[in-house]
Amino acid sequence: MSKRYEQYCPIAHALDLVGDRWALLVVRELMHGPKRYTDLVEGLPGIGTNILAARLRDLEQADVVTRRTLPPPAASKVYELTDYGRELRPAVRELALWGARSLGPPTPESGLFEGWMANAMDIVLAHLAPSGRFEFRVDAEVASLVDGEVRRGPVDDPDVVVEADAASIYDMFVNRRLDAVTVTGDRALLEQLVAVAPARVDLPAAT
Repeated sequence: MSKRYEQYCPIAHALDLVGDRWALLVVRELMHGPKRYTDLVEGLPGIGTNILAARLRDLEQADVVTRRTLPPPAASKVYELTDYGRELRPAVRELALWGARSLGPPTPESGLFEGWMANAMDIVLAHLAPSGRFEFRVDAEVASLVDGEVRRGPVDDPDVVVEADAASIYDMFVNRRLDAVTVTGDRALLEQLVAVAPARVDLPAAT
């Protein structure tokens, strides 16, 4: 584990445990359930395997992550959050809501990973969503939201289907604009969902 803050403070202590680069992104990946090491490598493009191994080791030592072997026939070793690790979910969600407000629209260089839409909805919108069956088709991604529960892929009998590219989805949720997306079904229900998305904050330009 990297150098500690050496302050008797709960924030400093929390950062001692999960403040290293990539650590919270590992937690983010495991919030969706157990994953093999190779799954984590695929879900965290840009991380070096030595860094991932070090972060997993540190998170295990902090009782945030544990390893276990799946029963046969899989018999694969997986990593998963401990009960203590799962208690990070509200903090990760609040951090995501805070970050989403100044994130800015996606660009071709943004590095959208497979499953990004479902991940974003799960962290930012799911707990705020009105009841209903939403399906989003965003470029190559398909994700659904059913009564506040996120599902990867399509859903049967959706109340509303939204088709768009990533930039238009951003514009819809952040700027409350539906004119650049294609909406099939209950538009009023979609407007309810859009209304609970976090409002944008414009950061000052870098000097």
